[in-house]
Amino acid sequence: MIDFTNAIEEFNNYKGSEKKKTLIYNNKKYLVKFPDPIREKNKNISYINNAYSEYIGSNIFKLTGFETQNTILGEYEYNNKKKIVCACEDFTNKENILYEFENIALSTNPDKKIGTDLNDIMEVIEQNKMIETYETKKKFWNMFIIDSLIGNTDRHNGNWGFLLNTNTNEVKFSPIYDCGSCLNPMLEDNTLKNISETELKNLAINCYSCIKDNGKKINYMTFISKMKNNECNDAIIRIFKKINIEKIKNFIDNIECISISRKNFYKKILNLRYNIIKDTYKKLNK
Repeated sequence: MIDFTNAIEEFNNYKGSEKKKTLIYNNKKYLVKFPDPIREKNKNISYINNAYSEYIGSNIFKLTGFETQNTILGEYEYNNKKKIVCACEDFTNKENILYEFENIALSTNPDKKIGTDLNDIMEVIEQNKMIETYETKKKFWNMFIIDSLIGNTDRHNGNWGFLLNTNTNEVKFSPIYDCGSCLNPMLEDNTLKNISETELKNLAINCYSCIKDNGKKINYMTFISKMKNNECNDAIIRIFKKINIEKIKNFIDNIECISISRKNFYKKILNLRYNIIKDTYKKLNK
């Protein structure tokens, strides 16, 4: 495992609620995310496993064929303690500038406040003159399907967007990034050892997106199963065959620093959601 302790440090200018550093390793710039034992003030909520979630979530996107931010699990020592961290390679530079969707939304309709409601997001994609509507919608819904598989509860308007090439003025959907809120990072190993099959199933099914439908957060599995959104249905048809669940499980098994109970939890919850998506795929292809 890579030790980032002695990597060159730069001032950090990345946003987000997690503890992080900006480090240079092998001449590449990384946002390094630290385990965050208590993130929310006056609440005993632990995000100690967010590094694992970031790493696995990102690599599931990559294994499914998405252009995705490179991530590395490593160590960093401070206060004489070694911490597991996730280093996320910066895919921007002077020629490729990231514009997150929330900024795109602000410039599209200055008279309207855009939240995470599905209708508002689609309206921005349709109205903004800088982005191509059809391809953007396809990639948005493709991302939605994998977010549903990994249970990403925090895909808000500030962690997906577009890359602008300043030389060519080409705008494209950015690599997938910021997957640290997937796979239940608040659950600690002791909890996972004793989780029942019923509890596991409830966690798999009762998982909500930040994205809303008519003002209510979308329950991923319910939304997919109902098959009422044609663009979502089309994405299932496009993406399902690219999801190699056994390859994903093997990837998880080969991560040395994760406990057996955590690996089993990840594989089981992913398999439950995969089967729901699979059932929907079969119905759509009848």
